[in-house]
Amino acid sequence: MNLVFFDMEGPLSIQDNAYELMKLFPNGGQVFEVISRYDDLLAIEGREGYEPGDTLALIVPFLIHHGVAEGDISGLAERAAIVAGARELIMSLKHWQVFCISTSYEQYASRIMQRVGIAQENLACTRFPIDRYRNLAQDEDRALVENIEQEILALKAGDDEGMKKRLDRFFWEELPQTSLGLALREVKPMGGRRKAAALRRFARVRGQFPEHVVVVGDSITDARMLETVGRAGGLAIAFNANEYALPYATMGLASTNLSDLKIVLDAWEKGGGNAVKQAIEAYGEGRGERKFHWLEGRDNLEEPLQIHQRIRRLVRQEASKLG
Repeated sequence: MNLVFFDMEGPLSIQDNAYELMKLFPNGGQVFEVISRYDDLLAIEGREGYEPGDTLALIVPFLIHHGVAEGDISGLAERAAIVAGARELIMSLKHWQVFCISTSYEQYASRIMQRVGIAQENLACTRFPIDRYRNLAQDEDRALVENIEQEILALKAGDDEGMKKRLDRFFWEELPQTSLGLALREVKPMGGRRKAAALRRFARVRGQFPEHVVVVGDSITDARMLETVGRAGGLAIAFNANEYALPYATMGLASTNLSDLKIVLDAWEKGGGNAVKQAIEAYGEGRGERKFHWLEGRDNLEEPLQIHQRIRRLVRQEASKLG
């Protein structure tokens, strides 16, 4: 039995659910963009104990302050656009076990899984009992969040140093002293190393190893997962990826339709990595709006990155600018 692991936001669903949740209240989108940039900076500097995707823990105080509930999260998933061809591809994989490893909150990810046809037991995501945290929040702590929101909105564009200094103090000194600090400690987003660990766990239970599996990702939260599979000799696929994910992939596909991956998965099923490389070469790297690239051993990624970025903007729209 072949195993394929998908990230959710990007390969399966178009929007960034945390971004959309923050946009449920005034100026929330702007606040999220700053926090998302802060998340990238922390991940790049390698802050101890911090994982790419921990943005989903950082935004919890803001969601609580504005009264976002579990029903709001699942409601977003009901309305979310699915990537063209995603359900069709998954339904066509008769001889595969299909998994999803997502940074998204469980209330969102579970509904998307139902919509694309992936079994709930094959999902790993971020546990988030938001209603419990909201009931524990104190009024004075909500005021602290209100103040930092105004400070974030007043930050000068491009001032990464000033932004990081202020948010470091808020998240790691001020917030832990409040009732909202519990949520920051307990919410462990499924990103970075946690994604790679979940993949290994799923594979081990089924008697497989990373060198035997396929993984599909697109962003900084998937880099470790792509690297784990690619370095082991498995097939790591970058789908409409950004600069944080593309360097860790075995191959890339820039396309508006996920079902274009069927060519690749059929080849892997028949003959592994060599068969995939041959299939891409036989097919031709570019045809119409789909563009395959064999990336393993390639030093210069400028051309494929430009193509991936263009299709990423086309498919993911606003969410494409997030890391």
